[in-house]
Amino acid sequence: MELQQLRYAVAIAEEQSFTRAAERCFVVQSALSRQIKSLESELGVRLFARTSRKVEVTPAGEAFMKQARLCLQAAERAKVSAAAAHGEIRGSLSIGVIPTVTAVDVAAVLGAFRRSYPEVGVHVRTGGSDDFLRRIAAGELDVGFLGLAEGVAPRGVQTRKLSQERLVAVLPEGHRLAGRRRLRLEDLADEPFVDFPEGSSGREQSDLAFDGAGLRREVSFEVNTADLLTGLVRQGLGAALTAPSVAHEAPGCVCIPVSDGPVRVEYLAWDSFNPSPAAQAFVDSVPAPSAQRRCC
Repeated sequence: MELQQLRYAVAIAEEQSFTRAAERCFVVQSALSRQIKSLESELGVRLFARTSRKVEVTPAGEAFMKQARLCLQAAERAKVSAAAAHGEIRGSLSIGVIPTVTAVDVAAVLGAFRRSYPEVGVHVRTGGSDDFLRRIAAGELDVGFLGLAEGVAPRGVQTRKLSQERLVAVLPEGHRLAGRRRLRLEDLADEPFVDFPEGSSGREQSDLAFDGAGLRREVSFEVNTADLLTGLVRQGLGAALTAPSVAHEAPGCVCIPVSDGPVRVEYLAWDSFNPSPAAQAFVDSVPAPSAQRRCC
């Protein structure tokens, strides 16, 4: 069994086509087909079932692909580690960023990292903290910027705490509570809310706070971005709880401290088992956040 055979097999599984896999691997289709036939003969199982419309992975093939991808990742990591030992940091780096990260200027960090390590290919994706935690633990993501409720410790990954801040209330200008200097959760309990989807870490921090205070609230709109959240608040469609820095950047809204509001903790997370040289270099390049945090 050779690494090239594994690459061919994974390409076929992902493209669902021998033709497209051959084009992706820059090889003639007949050569790719011979390699797969040889691999299936060695394994004693069929990896693919060919239909008139597409190629499907068999159950045995699914089990094989999972391990094949791990083998290819390990081989790439071995090559990158050897280069790092020689003083070169290269390879690829996948980074997950939540839309509401405020502890560091992610764009500035990425810019500085690229200038220091131009041979590293960086891939950035946005999403939720829970998804990033799963992907890092599974080896599908190198580094993630997370935001979690206070007391919810990340598991299965290595972390560095970046910040901790109490969320503030965001209300439209002219709201009946807009002139208050400080609020409590009970002041907001009867308001319709705009929040992140139920079950997400962005939503969990507020749900835990209201539950802990023995209060019920109605979430009228669920959104996936901070911009849409504050935009709906600006239109008078509900109140929200968010980070002070996000609230301050929302035109047409006011932010008010909430004395018993939820506390949000931001983390930098990475593989606790064997981070790649590129991942370790990126983690080391993320600066400690400023002690000065803007509040309402």
